[in-house]
Amino acid sequence: MLRTRVVTALLLVAGLALILFAMPPLAALLTFAAIAALAAWEWGGLMKQDKPARVMYGFVLLLFCWQLTVGAPQLVPVLLGVSVAFWILVVPLWFRFKWTLAGNDFFGYLLGALVILPTWAAMVALHAVSTWLMLAAMALVWVADISAYFAGRTFGKHGKHKLAPSISPGKTWEGVAGAVVGVLIYGGIVLMFSPLKDTLPLPLVVLLLVLLTLVSVMGDLFESLLKRQAGIKDSSNLLPGHGGVLDRIDALTSALPLAALILYFVQR
Repeated sequence: MLRTRVVTALLLVAGLALILFAMPPLAALLTFAAIAALAAWEWGGLMKQDKPARVMYGFVLLLFCWQLTVGAPQLVPVLLGVSVAFWILVVPLWFRFKWTLAGNDFFGYLLGALVILPTWAAMVALHAVSTWLMLAAMALVWVADISAYFAGRTFGKHGKHKLAPSISPGKTWEGVAGAVVGVLIYGGIVLMFSPLKDTLPLPLVVLLLVLLTLVSVMGDLFESLLKRQAGIKDSSNLLPGHGGVLDRIDALTSALPLAALILYFVQR
């Protein structure tokens, strides 16, 4: 299992690097759209829809990506703002009341679009400014995840301070604290080499980094809750050893739209 996981990870990294650095920009845009379509297909699985409905939903999300790109790019900041409001205002209530997707087809499809489309739009927006900027935003989420894992194992191994035991029993508040510390260190290092180091006040940078970290944790927990409610371990088996696309981008679905929205306001 570990070998399969490592091989898949290496292939994904190599493929992403090839697309981002050795191929025309159009290849990256098509890849982002394909990720959105596959995530939509998996979302249909969380809703317990049949195969034709899942395929159709993936195709519809592709059409939305195309329409936003060629017909309404001015709506992207609005979409990002709605996404951020959803993660900050609605998702905590979702955790509190344990709402479900089952039996709510239209609502479930709408919610899937709200989770997946802004993630796609954020990748496109960040990539349009700089490939490295997009990777730096994604790396922030990975740093948070890795830091949370090791902090949780080191300081939360006795499980005294569970974060959300009914959703993801292995996550602890110690892990969240470790994620925040890891991201602050990472953010400080990145900021030293960034042109923004003399633009944004340090307290604001710290606040934004903490917010990005907490939102990324919410994205992870949200997908865990939906999978638990659907009675599945992984969103699919598309990625051997890793599960599905949603399993790999769960925290990105919440953090990247916020990162892209921050960039939008910084550039104004």
